[in-house]
Amino acid sequence: MLSWLQQYRRAMLPGDISAGIVVAMMMIPQGMAYALVAGLPPVAGIYASIVPPLLYALFGTSSTQSVGPMAIISLMVASALAPLATPGSALYGVLAAQLALMSGAVLLACGLLRIGFLANFFSRPVMSGFTIGAALLIAWGQLRPLLGGMPPAGHWPSAIMGLGALAALLWARSFLAGALRRAGLSAAAADIGSKLAPMLVVIGATLVVAVTGLDARGVATVGAVPAGLPGLNLAASSAHWQLLLQPALLIGFMIFLISMSAAQALARKRGEQLGSNQELLGLGAANIGSALSGGFPVTGSISRSAVNFAAGANSQLASIITAALLALALVAPTGWLALLPLPVLAATIIVAVLGMLDLSLLRTAWRYDRADVAALAATGLGVLVMGVEAGVVVGLALSMGALIWRASRPHIAVLGRIRGSEHFRNVERYATETAPGLLMLRVDAGLFFGNVEAVNARIEDELAAHPATRHLVLVLSAVNAIDTSALFALGELNSSLCQRGVLLHLAEVKGPVMDRLKHSTLLQALHGRLFLSAAMAWDQLAVQAGMDPGA
Repeated sequence: MLSWLQQYRRAMLPGDISAGIVVAMMMIPQGMAYALVAGLPPVAGIYASIVPPLLYALFGTSSTQSVGPMAIISLMVASALAPLATPGSALYGVLAAQLALMSGAVLLACGLLRIGFLANFFSRPVMSGFTIGAALLIAWGQLRPLLGGMPPAGHWPSAIMGLGALAALLWARSFLAGALRRAGLSAAAADIGSKLAPMLVVIGATLVVAVTGLDARGVATVGAVPAGLPGLNLAASSAHWQLLLQPALLIGFMIFLISMSAAQALARKRGEQLGSNQELLGLGAANIGSALSGGFPVTGSISRSAVNFAAGANSQLASIITAALLALALVAPTGWLALLPLPVLAATIIVAVLGMLDLSLLRTAWRYDRADVAALAATGLGVLVMGVEAGVVVGLALSMGALIWRASRPHIAVLGRIRGSEHFRNVERYATETAPGLLMLRVDAGLFFGNVEAVNARIEDELAAHPATRHLVLVLSAVNAIDTSALFALGELNSSLCQRGVLLHLAEVKGPVMDRLKHSTLLQALHGRLFLSAAMAWDQLAVQAGMDPGA
C-alpha cells in the first residue's frame, strides 16, 4: 500500500471515486447471488465484499483488481461443503469461513515461499474447460429458483418474473451499450451503463414485489437481511480441518489463477508490472479477512475488474471506496433487500456465468493442437459429470500427461547441408546434400530419463536405414540439459557404436550442457570428436565418409 500511496496524485481521485461507486452497485446483486451459489445466506456475499478488498489494497499490486465473491469459486465452495453440512446451516457457514481461512493460509504460504510459478502448470485449455463446465453447472443449478421449481412443475409467477429478468439482462448485454451510444453517451459510459443493468433489474423487480405482493403468492425472496457490519468470526470446526485440506489447496490455486488472469490482462493495457508472489500475499490476506468477517473464499473477478478499469480506477483506492459503500449499505436500513426475488437473482447468475462461455480457445486449439482439445473437453465434461474438483484433476492430469508424452518423444531430424552454404536443415523439408557414410541427427529436446529410450530407438532406426554410416554426429543445438540417465545412455551408445565400427561425434553443445559434461567421463571416453558447429563437422568428416565437401 505504501508503494501506490507514495505515487498517488489528486488528479487520480475522481476516477477512483466513480469506479468505486459503479463497482459497489454491481457488487450488491453479484455478492448476494454468488453467496446463494455457495449455499450461504445472501448477506454472506456482502460480508465477503467488504474486508477482503481492503486487505487486498494493503498488500496487492494490481490497481484495478476487484476482489470479492466469484461464481466459479462459489461453486467450488458448494461442491466441497455439500457432503459435510446442510447448505444454509450454522455449521455450513462455519465451514465456509474455515475454508476461506485455509485457502488464505495456502496462498500466504505460497507467497512467502515464492512458489507462485506452480500455478503455471494449469494450462489455458484446462482453465477454459473448467470455466465452461463450471458455467454450465452453475446455470443448470439456477434453473429451479429461476422457474420456482423444475419443469413442468414450476411456479408460474416465479417463472414469468425469472424469464422476464433473464430476457431483459440478455438484451442489455447485447444491445444496451449500443442504444446508450446512439442516445449520445460516450463509448466508455455506455459500456458501464450496460454493466449496471443487473442492479437496475434487481431494483425494479424488488419494487414490483413490494407493490404487487408477489411474495405472498409464492414468489421466493431473499428474506430478512441482517443490518450492521459483520462481527469478528473466530468459529471453527476442529473435526473438519483434515477434510477441508484438499479442497482448500485446490481452491487456493484456482483463486490465484483466476485473479492473475484478470489482473494481468488489465495490467498489460496500462503497462503495469504485477508481482506474482506479492499477489499471493494480497489474495491470502483477503481470504483470511473474509474468514474473520463471516464470508467465504474470494478472488479477483474478471468482469468486475474490467468494469473497475473502464470506470476509471487509477489505484487500489477504488476498491477501498467500494468496500466503504458496501459497509454503509449494511449500516443503512436493509429491509428493502428482503423483498428481492430469488428468480431475478437466479437470472443474474445465469447471464453472468454464460458470459464466461468463450469458445474461441476451443476453435484455435482444434486447428492447432488436438491434445489441448482433449484436455479442455475432459476438464469440462469432468466438471459436469464428476464434480468440480475431480474435473480439474482430470484436466490437469491430461494436460501434464500430454506434456510428458511430448517430452518423451522428442523430434529428431536427419540433417543435410543446403548446397553452397553452411546451413543444415531437415532432409524431409529441404533440398539438401548428404554424405553416404555420414549421418547427422539433430535432437530437438533436452535429454532426460523419460525420453532417452525413445532417442536411442530412433538412432538405431536411422542407423538401420543408413547401413553405410561410419560417422554419427549428434547436433545438440536444441538440447538444454542432459541428466544422469541420459549421460549413461550416451556413454553406452558411444561404446556400442565403436564396436560396430561407427564413431560418435557431438556438435553445437551449449555452454551450460558442456559445463556439466566436463564433470563426467563422457568427453574423455568419446571415440569421435567434439565440434563447435555442424558445418565444421561436415567439413572434416564428409571426406572421410566418402564425399568431397566442396562438390
